[in-house]
Amino acid sequence: QLQLVESGGGLVQPGGSLRLSCATSGFTLPDYDIVWFRQAPGKGREGVACSSSTHITNYTDSVKGRFTISRGNAENTVYLQMNNLKPGDTAIYYCAADQLLGRCELYLPSYRYWGQGTQVTVSS
Repeated sequence: QLQLVESGGGLVQPGGSLRLSCATSGFTLPDYDIVWFRQAPGKGREGVACSSSTHITNYTDSVKGRFTISRGNAENTVYLQMNNLKPGDTAIYYCAADQLLGRCELYLPSYRYWGQGTQVTVSS
């Protein structure tokens, strides 16, 4: 059974940092393409960062230079390092996975397997 479990969210002040983790099981992580996306209150889902099985990464413009997606394949975990956080980053963050033949897509309908999310709140 393929599972993804997010953790690492919390309350942080503007300018602070958090590292989110997406623990995976039931599949071979190196063979899958992964995305982090978020949903803010009253807004639609937004793809934030992706990491393909072919080592391609991509980011939505609003987080470039601040967020970094990485894989710990030995730990079956995908990370999202978030620096210089802003109030506009407040959202529930989810990870998702699928086999997209090595494509790095921020287009969410491409992914069939999702986690339950972790809340990130950026506020003073």
